[in-house]
Amino acid sequence: MTVDDLARPEVRRRWSPLERYRRSLWLLTTRDLKVRYSTSALGYLWSILDPLVMAGIYWFVFTQVFDRTVGHEPYIVFLLAGLLPWMWFTGAVSDSTRAFTKEAKLIRSTTIPRTIWVARLVLSKGIEFVASIPVLALFVVLFGATLHIDVVWWLLAIVLQATLTLGIGLLVAPLVVFFRDLERAVKLVLRFLFYASPIIYGLGDLPAEVRFWGAFNPLAGIFSLYRAAFFPEQLDWFAVAISGAMTVLFLVVGFLVYRGSIRRVLKEI
Repeated sequence: MTVDDLARPEVRRRWSPLERYRRSLWLLTTRDLKVRYSTSALGYLWSILDPLVMAGIYWFVFTQVFDRTVGHEPYIVFLLAGLLPWMWFTGAVSDSTRAFTKEAKLIRSTTIPRTIWVARLVLSKGIEFVASIPVLALFVVLFGATLHIDVVWWLLAIVLQATLTLGIGLLVAPLVVFFRDLERAVKLVLRFLFYASPIIYGLGDLPAEVRFWGAFNPLAGIFSLYRAAFFPEQLDWFAVAISGAMTVLFLVVGFLVYRGSIRRVLKEI
């Protein structure tokens, strides 16, 4: 079944709008994953190779070259617990800048809600993140990290991150259609956000006068939920509350921008 099949009248009568949305979202997501890996010899390995190389570099620099004063031992687990969700976030947001321009003809010709073209990017990158969890588990075992009961907060972290990324994607995707330079600007912002987010360090490693403002990074609370599974002291409920509030804000703003601009977007593309 194709996306066009889902828009046929007999299919529209057979399924509810929610069911058609769910099936269309899954169809586009699986198509993206198949296309992405069908032409790659390494396939799944590419989804984990980038964060592994980055983690290896930072681990070497901060443990073998310099005396590290941030993070916790084992530091490689500390790094991966932040890098893996970061790759999900940055990959989905970066791809969202081309969500409406890359397949403009197909978007114009289908009647399914256009939010799917952003949601499928969030879902496909999320699936890659879930597929990378066994690699994190391997390093946990190899380096003797302890898994704590706080691992239950991973579900909350995944829900918050998926919602936050969707909101930002809905905000960015239509704006890029009108302001093409925004695509490059988003890449620069993501590069800055990497160092402004508690990835190679923890929120608690920041100076006291900066820590309060660092919590207003919506990723700070989410990353603390991920890390709490191995480092319970990393859990910061104030940062989590801020992340939750900002996630709702980005989702509302993103949806309002999308709804107010989608007709002009379809004319522009």
